[in-house]
Amino acid sequence: MQPSVVKMSQPFISLCPEITRADALTLMEWLEDESVTRYLSDSRHVSRFIEQVVSRVHLPTLTHLFNQGGRFFMAYDRDDIPVGFVRLVKTGPHCEMVLVIGNRDNWGRRLGASTIREGMKLAFFDMRADRLIAKIHAENVRSLKAFERCGFLLERETPALKSLAMTSERYRRFLRENPADHTTHIHITEIDKVRLTTLLAVEQPEAAFDLEHEIERAIVVDPHLVPQDVVTMNSKALVRLDDEALEVALVYPDDADEGTGKLSVCSDMGTAILGYKEGDAFDWRITDRTRRVRIEKVLYQPEAAGHFHL
Repeated sequence: MQPSVVKMSQPFISLCPEITRADALTLMEWLEDESVTRYLSDSRHVSRFIEQVVSRVHLPTLTHLFNQGGRFFMAYDRDDIPVGFVRLVKTGPHCEMVLVIGNRDNWGRRLGASTIREGMKLAFFDMRADRLIAKIHAENVRSLKAFERCGFLLERETPALKSLAMTSERYRRFLRENPADHTTHIHITEIDKVRLTTLLAVEQPEAAFDLEHEIERAIVVDPHLVPQDVVTMNSKALVRLDDEALEVALVYPDDADEGTGKLSVCSDMGTAILGYKEGDAFDWRITDRTRRVRIEKVLYQPEAAGHFHL
């Protein structure tokens, strides 16, 4: 079986909710570029607001100021370099997305589409929106194509503005039927899906939207038919995190003990490895920085051992 390796040339984006003073200065630099702000309707207001914040507030973290009236995220590439930002504003059951890739050198690398996908994950799984809207200038062909590639449909238009939308139902169907080109398929057993879905519904672990997203996009299989090299719940695996080799077990939150390598499926690392198989390698944001994760070997899998009660 050939390993499924995500190519390093493929776009990778993570969205960080913490906005630092350095981020604010970077934003100011981006917004001074007319080619960046050309289609951003409130660019002057945003630029003036950031300038006031930087000059008046001498704090290392400015997150609370940027989240007034919505939620603001910095977009980072796989080298943890800021490349843009996303703003999500929820009104009732609907949410509106504004995004900017701030450096012209990054245009054409499909970072916009990757950023949109991460924004959709937050809007639908974290903010629980029923519908996500993007209002785009009619001449902003690059943005229009990026949203259309991600499955958005034209809802209404004027000579100056096009409004595209994605519903929660359509988004979840896309996750299952049209996975992004740069993602690797993952597998989850029917039993694990039921247990994990119940866990999320009953205990509602904090910031578990990544886990819900992974469950939603996974290929669901009969426990008796799951490949033996897949990381299922209560599996033990040898994992390489960048250059560090780790032996870990994937467990439910009540059984977690990081000191002995028992990782909660709700943790960054636990969510990351669920459903992947031997040879899979991928990028994942763990503890505020992007790491390269590789499943070296599945040392124990309950289903392979006939332990279906675990």
